[in-house]
Amino acid sequence: MEARAANEGRPERPFGKLADDGLVTMRKSSKTEPPTEESLAIEERLTWSNRRLVNECLAGSNLGWSALLAKYKNLIYSVPLRYGLDQEEAADIFQSVCMDLLQELPKLREPDALAGWLIQVTLHKCHRSRRQHRRDALPEEAPEGTSPALLPDGMLEQVQEEQSLRDALYALEPRCRTLLQALFYEDPPRPYEELAASLGLSVGSIGFIRGRCLKKLRTQLEKAGFA
Repeated sequence: MEARAANEGRPERPFGKLADDGLVTMRKSSKTEPPTEESLAIEERLTWSNRRLVNECLAGSNLGWSALLAKYKNLIYSVPLRYGLDQEEAADIFQSVCMDLLQELPKLREPDALAGWLIQVTLHKCHRSRRQHRRDALPEEAPEGTSPALLPDGMLEQVQEEQSLRDALYALEPRCRTLLQALFYEDPPRPYEELAASLGLSVGSIGFIRGRCLKKLRTQLEKAGFA
């Protein structure tokens, strides 16, 4: 009741809310629900190229927009959390970045560079948020001091690599993507029996198919420039 009261008066975020785990990884709850027609359509679009997905968004497709946000929400959220902001601040920054994306999408010349653009926009907003907090915490006559580093050394590269891994997973066929996400990203891991039943497989075939899917994932990562 107290949490609800604390949130009263705050406008509803149009682009979704931050999950408990911060959405930094692709980890999902092992509690599964039957896929809907809409969720299947979004899953299909996650395999599309950025150019095709952006073009569908520009044509006014709500499914295209939902898929674009699903593809990059973890990336956007991960930046402010690694920057040291709390989840509430990260959620506000996510909303702001989505608004910028909605406005700037028609001007985007290189859809394949969208991830880098999102990182830069998000970093800028994180820096501005931190600077505002420091200004509010200091007397008016006090100097702001030096600007904080945008991200610790190696952190930007890690964020980019994580997005490359997500992109490689999205490029896989739905069965492989679901299998690998369930085995390596769900917490707690889904039991083999439940996973096999949801995919229409025998329990004994999970290990073999996992190996094939990992090879396909490795191929996608090599295409993205990973050795």
